[in-house]
Amino acid sequence: MLSRLQHLRILALFMPFGLLAPPLAAQTPQATPVPADTLHKYQDPVGSVPAKKPFLKSKVFRAAIVPTVLIGYGASTINGHGFYSSYDAKKDIRRVFGDYRNHIDDYLQWSPYLEVGGVLLAGVESRDDRVNLALIVLKSEAIMLSSVYIIKTLAGVERPDGSDNLSFPSGHTAQAFLAASIVHTEFRDKSQWYGIGAYTLATSVAAFRMINNKHWESDVVAGAGVGILSAHVAYLTHRNRWGRQPIRRDVSVMPLWSPAGGTGISLTWRPH
Repeated sequence: MLSRLQHLRILALFMPFGLLAPPLAAQTPQATPVPADTLHKYQDPVGSVPAKKPFLKSKVFRAAIVPTVLIGYGASTINGHGFYSSYDAKKDIRRVFGDYRNHIDDYLQWSPYLEVGGVLLAGVESRDDRVNLALIVLKSEAIMLSSVYIIKTLAGVERPDGSDNLSFPSGHTAQAFLAASIVHTEFRDKSQWYGIGAYTLATSVAAFRMINNKHWESDVVAGAGVGILSAHVAYLTHRNRWGRQPIRRDVSVMPLWSPAGGTGISLTWRPH
């Protein structure tokens, strides 16, 4: 049997190891969390190869198929060509509407843009922020106006009323369908009815251009294709530089006053 003194000596021998164990465990290095990389979140990882979609499912094909069909059909029905030619359409329109004329199409072509303003004022968020949306509109308009002018000049198709030889394609119709395409793209995630309403207005413009004897059937169908294609090209070639966030979050306005300078406004803008 061990005496009490021997028990104490054994405990004293092992006690330093028990006391040293907690500090050694506490000194074990801990893994430092790596902060998230927010500067390159829209870029593909280095060395990665993005999956290539089939051409029929690519963005380019989907953006071009509808306007290509419209422009092709319009070109195929110029004058007396096609299964239902422009001459056939004019004959039927004149039989129904006679000599009826109006100027509503001159104003209705801008109506989809009014829809954009009304929807934004109602508090519905668009896909792009205000600055990028404005840039897309400007780019779309430049593409459409230049395309319509070049095609009109080269085609030299006489208008139904004989006023000039700048009939093909319809600029009014191209303008209306361009704006309708922007409405559809910006708000289709909120509701498809915004796009349906815009395209209904654009179709009304095309109809009134023929009723007013300013354009042939071929002109308005091709004009619709040119307008849609212009908007699609603008979106495909646009690089959004503000992370697709509403720009108003980065804009602050503050009134200023000083005894020497009077009153004023301070505008602070911090784009992402």
